[in-house]
Amino acid sequence: MGSLHKTVSVLCWALSAPALPLVAQTLPHTEPLHLFATCTGRLSALLEYQWLVLDPDADATEARRDAMAELLAAAMPPEGASRAMDLRLQAKAAEAQLLQQALGRNGAWALALAKRQVANCTALLLS
Repeated sequence: MGSLHKTVSVLCWALSAPALPLVAQTLPHTEPLHLFATCTGRLSALLEYQWLVLDPDADATEARRDAMAELLAAAMPPEGASRAMDLRLQAKAAEAQLLQQALGRNGAWALALAKRQVANCTALLLS
């Protein structure tokens, strides 16, 4: 019976997959304002880190950060500016802390997490 239940669950999930983006739009963490503000903050922190370590990819990161900021501006309702800035600063501080830990000894996990978070953000952008 457990195997049948699992099969039916997987089948239902597979059939509902096209509807998942619609459902995801209603979740708080996928709200465009939250998503774009968080990603803009993360990219800002990465850009500052790259400037610090003289990373040649800083120009590309700056372009991605600017593109994300444009998405944020487009998604922002008139009354959302202060909330967006708060979300952006919180994400920037958190990402900067990870990147600071990456500079220390045994910081490989922090750098990997920071890169994964930024990759999730840059995946939202068209090349």
